[in-house]
Amino acid sequence: MKLGILQNSFSESAEENILRMTHAIKKAAQLGAQVILMPELFANHYFPQSEGGENFVLAQPRDNHSFLVIFQKLAAELQVVLPVSFFERDRTSYFNSVVVFDADGKDLGVYRKAHIPDGPWYEEKYYFAPGDTGFSCYDTHYGKIGVGICWDQWFPECARAMALMGAGLLLYPSAIGSEPQEAGKIDTSAMWRRAMVGHAVSNSVYVGAANRIGSEGEMDFYGTSFIADYRGEIIADGDGDDNCIITAELDFTVQRLFQAEMGFFRDRRPDLYGSLLRR
Repeated sequence: MKLGILQNSFSESAEENILRMTHAIKKAAQLGAQVILMPELFANHYFPQSEGGENFVLAQPRDNHSFLVIFQKLAAELQVVLPVSFFERDRTSYFNSVVVFDADGKDLGVYRKAHIPDGPWYEEKYYFAPGDTGFSCYDTHYGKIGVGICWDQWFPECARAMALMGAGLLLYPSAIGSEPQEAGKIDTSAMWRRAMVGHAVSNSVYVGAANRIGSEGEMDFYGTSFIADYRGEIIADGDGDDNCIITAELDFTVQRLFQAEMGFFRDRRPDLYGSLLRR
């Protein structure tokens, strides 16, 4: 499989952002990418950096959605797998969600973000309910993948659950950048990477993350999107580039053999992990 990661800045125009992603997907497909990941909530500026009731109008139901069908048709046309991030409304509930379209356009299911952050410039609990779908492994045309969303990437339980289901590649669409002064001006870019590289190592799987870049309101998104192999080596790096496409070839046959040889899953002790189910 060839994986493509898109790293972009975004405007306040959904139409412009969707067109930008459409062009980037086509370019990534021309480069040979078969699974292509976009950043989190790419259709708009990252609105959860502040609380505002007017932003709930950005949410739409999964069915008859204004732009999901565009990417579903594009997946079939280009024969690529597209995990697509969107602000979902389900009756009276609101979720930060990703739907996965297979290379024939088939809808493989939706994942709703499980871990919801709450803090200065990341006011997501105001907008999103905790996801109720659980974690999934999607059996695509090109391999088995798992998808988490941004804050999920800090939780080893999320990565381990998807790896246990058979995912050889974990994908994380993200929107993360500068922290406010109240947080001590923390630069999380290196930590952000290390956490996910740790998932790659401890599960012997590939990991890919797509982050936005550029200034939006009070925030500066730092990009640094990447692809890591099953040993934790960075094999593609978006660094601080805008309008960036990075790609890498993934070999799941070798990955599965390495995973078996390392023995992490053989030596697990689920009978001792009961404390993980308690607060």
